[in-house]
Amino acid sequence: MHIHILGIAGTFMGSLALIAKQLGHTVTGQDQGVYPPMSTQLDEQNINYTHGYNVADMPQADVFIIGNALSRGNDCVEEILSKQFTYTSGAQWLSENVLRNKWVLAVSGTHGKTTTASMLAWILDYAGYNPSFLIGGVVDDFGVSSRLTDSNFFVIEADEYDTAFFDKRSKFVHYHPRTLVINNLEFDHADIFDSIKDIQKQFHHLIRTVPKEGLIIHPDNTQTINEVLNQGLWSSEQALPAQQLTATKTGTSFSVEGATVDWHLLGEHNMQNGIHAIYAAHHAGVTFNIACEALEKFKGVKRRLEIKHQANNITLYDDFAHHPTAIRTTLQGLRAKVGDEKIIAILELRSNTMKSGVHQQSLVNALQEADQTLILKPDNSNWDITALFDCSSLFNSVDDILAQLTQIEQGHLVVMSNGSFDDIFTKIIAQLNSGAV
Repeated sequence: MHIHILGIAGTFMGSLALIAKQLGHTVTGQDQGVYPPMSTQLDEQNINYTHGYNVADMPQADVFIIGNALSRGNDCVEEILSKQFTYTSGAQWLSENVLRNKWVLAVSGTHGKTTTASMLAWILDYAGYNPSFLIGGVVDDFGVSSRLTDSNFFVIEADEYDTAFFDKRSKFVHYHPRTLVINNLEFDHADIFDSIKDIQKQFHHLIRTVPKEGLIIHPDNTQTINEVLNQGLWSSEQALPAQQLTATKTGTSFSVEGATVDWHLLGEHNMQNGIHAIYAAHHAGVTFNIACEALEKFKGVKRRLEIKHQANNITLYDDFAHHPTAIRTTLQGLRAKVGDEKIIAILELRSNTMKSGVHQQSLVNALQEADQTLILKPDNSNWDITALFDCSSLFNSVDDILAQLTQIEQGHLVVMSNGSFDDIFTKIIAQLNSGAV
């Protein structure tokens, strides 16, 4: 079967492409704004795609999978509807063709999904379960963001974003998990949700699909999650108490059920991600000792405080953080490691939620651990960013940011964005290599 994916370079759709290819299908796609790591993964897997949504590039496919970034008015979408081609969403195709009869372990929440799902997949693999997985990021331990095996276990990052222009339910409603992790629950995706209650409604739709033999794992004393659970619960749930994080020479350590994790990762958020992954794996039968042992060998996920370059007393990091909570915890973790050394936060406000200004005050608080902040002024924002940040922190272009960086002689540069940020890493690294920074 020939499957053509519209939006193939998205983290979910790109991962789906790999699984479809593993099933023996011919897979092609189209997208715009294609950038690493997903473009690199598609190229390495020899999956052909074209740039842009030109109807002339559409093949005679058996089915078209349409990503949720596409809407009515898109030339390819209009062609599919007019010609009555067979089409579906990525989440529905996955549910009907892959997840049926699997033990699905789904990781949901506002942030931390990719990291927690990666940890969970790694624990199960280390324990010999050989799990299938689909994760919204390239896992260093596997080198890919998805794979399909003959295992009964399937780990999936469960996103609350809507499914497609023709299906406005959250994607995770299609997954029917037996093990469900809810890492946290905050307001996000202001382009499709009007309030936290709208998001909670979708999470309760998800809870309704968990069987009575299933388990819902969540942090203790989180009001937004408890409000969802109080709407009705038909399976077991497990609230995880907070643990103490200890700094070490190489990273951090913490204990779970008498076992200890001593690893290179930083920050309370990574500890919480790890604890959720440990308990989810335990629900599938993995002992706490094995799960903790596995996490000590966990390498990480690309774009999660990933070191991109080190030179001339400067360390350059890439981090996917784009929600204030994720920004704050990322910077706090780095601060705990580097002490008084200078941290420069370089931020692109790319998501619709951040552009809306709904988190503007919490953004200011989130950046407090940074000694210096360089923000690319967002286009078409709904709020006046100059009211919160002075002119020395705001820049009209990446080139302006690069010019500012020439004045920095040492420190930790943390680039935070959920997009390509106008290829900023190539430009910064070129400056570093030339001695300009």
